[in-house]
Formats: sequence, structure tokens, C-alpha cells
Amino acid sequence: MLLSVIGAVQYGTSKVFSKIVPHFDAQELRQYLHQVMATFSKTGKEVVMVVERSGIHRAHKLDATLDHYHGKLQFYMLPPHCGHHLNPIEGFWRAMKDAIGAGRCLRDLQQLYKRTRQVLMAHQERPIYAFSW
Repeated sequence: MLLSVIGAVQYGTSKVFSKIVPHFDAQELRQYLHQVMATFSKTGKEVVMVVERSGIHRAHKLDATLDHYHGKLQFYMLPPHCGHHLNPIEGFWRAMKDAIGAGRCLRDLQQLYKRTRQVLMAHQERPIYAFSW
């Protein structure tokens, strides 16, 4: 069993909206999008998510969700092979992996899950990563 984290960085604040999931698939992404929209639809502004062109982000299973939020949620697909510098969440994943694994040997998945939650919660209090243009 693997441990996956779905997340997005809010431009300007560097706040990370994340969800730990058993595996990253289109169904988990759909649920995550509903959570993001529950948070941001109150602003009245369109939510634009910068995503790479992975199969999950282009899955037909997302069509109904994206149609549901038409005009309120948009995926901005990055060009192929553009590198991590255009996608702010990639810098956060790097910082998070360093914070989780820095000098640690975790004995099992439960310990990894606990450490991952600690790092994500600590980031909300004192950001380990700040994105700016």
C-alpha cells in the first residue's frame, strides 16, 4: 500500500490545501476538487488550478465535476516538459519530502502517515515553503 497526498498551493499566501489519500486516482481527485470548491466558491472568484498533463488530470471521470463547476473552476494545463518552476505545488512537494525524511528512518506506513500529517499541519502554522512569482 502506498501513501499519496493531493494538494494545491494558493498563490500569494503559499497556503497548501492537501488531502492524504490511499492512492491518487480520478475519484480521489474529484472528491478533492469538491473540497477545494467548498472552500473557495465563497469568494465568488474563479478557481484556476495549474496542473501537469498527467493522465489523472485529463481523465474523463473528471468531466462531470469540471462541468458542474463550469465558470467557477478551470484547469490550466502546463505545456509538456515545462519543468517544475511553473507549478508551485512541485516546490512544496520537494520541501515536504525533505521535511518528512530529513534524518529519519520510518519503520512502517503508519509512522509515515503520522509524520506526513505532522509536516502538513506544521506548514499551515509556519510555512516550510513560500511560493512567489
